Amino acid sequence: MNNTSLLQLFELQPGQYVSGESISQELGVSRTAIWKQIKKLEAAGYRFEASRRLGYRLISIPDNLSAAELASRMKSNVFGKEVQLFDSVESTQNIARAAAEEGAPEGTLVIAEQQLNGRGRMGRGWVSPRGKGVWMSMVLRPSLPIYFAPQLTLLTAVALCRSLKRITALPIGIKWPNDLLIEGKKISGILLESAAEDERLTFVIAGIGISVNLEEDDYPVELLEKATSLRIAGGKKLERIDVITDFLQEWEQLYFLYQEQGFSPIVTLWEALSVSLGKPARLITPQGDIVGVPIGLDETGAIRIQLEDGSVKPVFSAEMGEPL
Repeated sequence: MNNTSLLQLFELQPGQYVSGESISQELGVSRTAIWKQIKKLEAAGYRFEASRRLGYRLISIPDNLSAAELASRMKSNVFGKEVQLFDSVESTQNIARAAAEEGAPEGTLVIAEQQLNGRGRMGRGWVSPRGKGVWMSMVLRPSLPIYFAPQLTLLTAVALCRSLKRITALPIGIKWPNDLLIEGKKISGILLESAAEDERLTFVIAGIGISVNLEEDDYPVELLEKATSLRIAGGKKLERIDVITDFLQEWEQLYFLYQEQGFSPIVTLWEALSVSLGKPARLITPQGDIVGVPIGLDETGAIRIQLEDGSVKPVFSAEMGEPL
């Protein structure tokens, strides 16, 4: 039995249950073989509803990305000009880094339908099921000193937030430094990893994970209080190509604005989108916890924290807890 012949049976009866007995007779296979093939199709992104009395019903087919369609609908000039599209990978970061080391040009984009070992900040894992989100990494080659790298992280968060708010009209905001939240729940992950020589960046790999069409059963139970998707929050499925192409256009525009005018315009945009400012919070740093009120960014990209004694302390790297 192959996938095509089994799927054809469901296509002949769209939205209807097909009994295991009729499938068995039509394809000449056992019930066990049918069940195994259904599981393989589910692993490939197909969704079925099973009933002991009625059989199986095909609910949805996978929403696979197309490299040709991506290329034809791309609105950016440099970002995404070269696309490498994969079905399943350990991590798009690893592939993009290898490409950068081999001389891949700026804007080279690596996208996967599924990540088996996606990672976020602080070494955390990232839920990356097949066909449900945008799991991608891009090569950047900014001519900057290495200590400017954190500014690129903030810039990327601004671009993604502006794009997703425009597409969805959802109340999306940025928690310092780069988490995008909807009503306190995380919808994306941003991880920038860099390589440098003589204190200047040679390349940056910008990894982006966007939870687009994940449903509640895609998340481990323990994450449902902390994470959500655009589909869950907005109540409708989105076209992932629309998400990708709009974001790349916004990101490219801000990236070149930053190169022309510096970090100041990005600071203004970030602060306008932030959900962290003006709320007492605890920041966890390697040197110990800091409690205070975030009041803005400084010119380097550090968060400015007003302490209880009224003094202001810049914090460059920390884990920001929930508002106190």
